[in-house]
Amino acid sequence: MKIGLSLSRCMRDVYAGKVNEEEVLVIIARTDFDPRNDDQWNAIWDGYTHGGLSYPEWTDYKDEYNDFRRMAVRLYANGKIHQPRQFGAHPPRMSHYWLDCVVSQEEHNPAQQKAWDNYQLITDLA
Repeated sequence: MKIGLSLSRCMRDVYAGKVNEEEVLVIIARTDFDPRNDDQWNAIWDGYTHGGLSYPEWTDYKDEYNDFRRMAVRLYANGKIHQPRQFGAHPPRMSHYWLDCVVSQEEHNPAQQKAWDNYQLITDLA
């Protein structure tokens, strides 16, 4: 499972296929918006495709407006976008933006157990 620390960079990685959307536990964004709201989504889209107050992380995806919006709505509806700014916090932009989290061994189903065992083997070799 992955925890993201940047809406723009994490969504870009998911869209580009670098991270599977189902692996995303949550994205802790520095935003305060609802992707279902046209005005708020358009402000996010403009910032991430053209810059301004945001880093233009989506400049290579200017033609994928609808795909990115559908993904944002899906992540939002599934509770996978957490926005601390909605609660008065202002987290800084981090250089790293993906954190891997490991489900505790007690909660593993058989497939997770096999993955856990393989993970443990690899970490023991390092």
